[in-house]
Amino acid sequence: MSHDHHHDNDLDPFAARVKALETILTEKGLIDPAAIDAIVETYETKVGPRNGAHVVAKAWTDPEFNDWLKRDATAAIASLGYMGRQGEHMQSVFNTPDTHNMIVCTLCSCYPWTVLGVPPVWYKAPSYRSQAVINPRGVLAEFGLELPQSTRIRVWDSTAELRYMVVPMRPEGTDGMSEAELAALVTRDSMIGTGLPLASGAA
Repeated sequence: MSHDHHHDNDLDPFAARVKALETILTEKGLIDPAAIDAIVETYETKVGPRNGAHVVAKAWTDPEFNDWLKRDATAAIASLGYMGRQGEHMQSVFNTPDTHNMIVCTLCSCYPWTVLGVPPVWYKAPSYRSQAVINPRGVLAEFGLELPQSTRIRVWDSTAELRYMVVPMRPEGTDGMSEAELAALVTRDSMIGTGLPLASGAA
């Protein structure tokens, strides 16, 4: 008996189950692996947090784009090629030394897929959706983000008609960095408001 087939022993149990399911569905002719790869590649490289990071980094380095993003986020974001479902109507909210913004969707899980990719599981959890409004400072603490009591926390509730994106403050010590280097510091959580960008040199 030939024993040269590939084993998935290097995968964690969940990934192994997904791989096994994909194999079965492929063998039955129900899915096309190339199509699956194309979808994954799209969300990894074209639809995802790296898009939002590009938007933020450009806002940090280009005053005109920064102003445009404040006035008309939908158009400014679309000018970079990021548009489509779940991102038709966008508003950017800018963190300042006095105000920290945080995004939630209390009714369901409305989320700007075009710039942030697939929403994290916790974003859709009832506990986050309720506590983000009732006790935002406590929620941020659970994410490891302790803000000064003097910092105002403003919570924005996304809807099917309007989705928000946080533009975090530019980290200190990044004056000489390129737009691409700055984008590498921008995390998904910092664009939701449950985290901050990475420090200079941490990317």
